[in-house]
Amino acid sequence: MTLPPRPLGKQTTEAAAVAALSGGPLPYTLRHSPRARGLRVVIHPERGVLVTVPATRSGRTDGERRAVEFLAQREPWVRRHLARQADVRAELEARGGARDGGSIRLEGQVLPIRVVPAVIGARRSTVARFDDELVIHRAERDRRPDGAVIEAWLIDLARSRIDEAMARHATALGVSPRSVTVRDPRSRWGSASQQGRVSLSWRLVLAPPEALETVVVHELAHLRIFGHGPRFWSLVASRRPDHQVWRRWLHDHATELHGALG
Repeated sequence: MTLPPRPLGKQTTEAAAVAALSGGPLPYTLRHSPRARGLRVVIHPERGVLVTVPATRSGRTDGERRAVEFLAQREPWVRRHLARQADVRAELEARGGARDGGSIRLEGQVLPIRVVPAVIGARRSTVARFDDELVIHRAERDRRPDGAVIEAWLIDLARSRIDEAMARHATALGVSPRSVTVRDPRSRWGSASQQGRVSLSWRLVLAPPEALETVVVHELAHLRIFGHGPRFWSLVASRRPDHQVWRRWLHDHATELHGALG
């Protein structure tokens, strides 16, 4: 059963659906894409199960039939990943997120958060890292919630760490980015354009430094080679021989990093 599709572009559509499988009903999002060459299932950290099918003249009904058959073949894998995501969300809830008494991951380590009063007269709350904890110096005039204070601090820290990684690798790779922006994309950790613009997720600062550096190298390498052929991966490996380890780490911890602040 599907709901009316919503357009994502001129021809790509999405529709909520439920597959009747042996293990019980499975909600998913059915995507019809003219660019898809085959069926694909993705377990999104926030949106759940996404099934993409090639857009054809046979229409939505045939696409749904193919999607259900595809999910049935992969049901154990899908349910295993959904269960793992549920476990991660439970762990994040237990940590408490970005608030007094909660904890978040920072550069790979899980650190507790403590809130203390700022100096008298302070207009803005600030964050500092002391040994193995994060301390929010809370200004009375600052009406932002703790999570917003922490996020602003993390974005600034991410910019600094990304700039440092760029300085280490750009010259060695023979590239010079036209611009570097720090954002919060939901489906990728970084991107690079043929015009030389690089964009990276601030949430990389939550991951181990090696993971952040791997994504920086990946996007810088794209300024020389677009696509993911052997030459591209050889270039990435010239700077991060262990890039596969950290790409896998980011894949496995995507749900955690996107939900880290609560």
